[in-house]
Amino acid sequence: MKVLAEIQLEKILATLTAQQPAIAVIDSIQTVYSEQLTSAPGSVAQVRECAAHLTRAAKASGTAIVLVGHVTKEGALAGPRVLEHMVDTVLYFEGDTHSSYRLIRAIKNRFGAVNEIGVFAMTEKGLKGVSNPSAIFLSQHAEPVPGSCVLVTLEGTRPMLVEIQALVDTGGPSPRRLSVGLDRDRLAMLLAVLHRHAGVACMDQDVFVNAVGGVRISEPAADLAVMLAITSSLRGKPLPKGFIAFGEVGLAGEVRPAPRGQERLKEAAKLGFSVAIVPKANAPKKADRAFEGLTIHAVERIDEAMELVRGL
Repeated sequence: MKVLAEIQLEKILATLTAQQPAIAVIDSIQTVYSEQLTSAPGSVAQVRECAAHLTRAAKASGTAIVLVGHVTKEGALAGPRVLEHMVDTVLYFEGDTHSSYRLIRAIKNRFGAVNEIGVFAMTEKGLKGVSNPSAIFLSQHAEPVPGSCVLVTLEGTRPMLVEIQALVDTGGPSPRRLSVGLDRDRLAMLLAVLHRHAGVACMDQDVFVNAVGGVRISEPAADLAVMLAITSSLRGKPLPKGFIAFGEVGLAGEVRPAPRGQERLKEAAKLGFSVAIVPKANAPKKADRAFEGLTIHAVERIDEAMELVRGL
């Protein structure tokens, strides 16, 4: 690997023309400046001009150019979004600083699907791909514990199993609602639905919900798993071994279907799960060998799901 310590655009382009590398990494685009402009490096004009020249150079020479950009504290690309509009693909490299796992997300892709995810583990010899990412996000309990429910979520086109943990504890005059990896406002809404339509009251309880492994879940298909985990913690009764659930829950208490439910169920069956509670519209219409060993219970309302769990 050849390294060039240079931030002047013209010298960088001259080196790329002379060397003709297969891949060039510019780290970072906010530090590069062009002599044709008087503004400081990192300004909108400099970022736009430098990115435009590098993009043209990549298309003319066939060199794949990776532009590393700064991100804000919230994790979004820093500065104006001109950089995102000019490039072919935007990849976010993220992960918990206390974990050895890193995720790469495709936010924009002119040559393929977006919202895909790649999972990597940092080893002594560098980053290695993880072939079964579901194993990362599942805790290895010898026996089921109260407040734990496994969810089949979708990251792009890949179904992935994530453990949702809930802890319900006696609160004070103003109980707390805290979620990590899930939408906090949605948690408050689910607690209201749980009380109104399933008769499970948490008004005087602190409720904490966590998605294991540092993964962030934004899809509403996590609703059913979150509500079952909360109920399990409140009653102190674990869900059955090998249990999974997914489905969106509406304000009227109905359980709505999740996209690509069959693929979620196949992933759960492949990993040895035995019991599933899913929306009625996601239940398989006919027998399929891919679901062998998995008992699927279809529900239309949240109170049906709670009754089913009591009987399992």
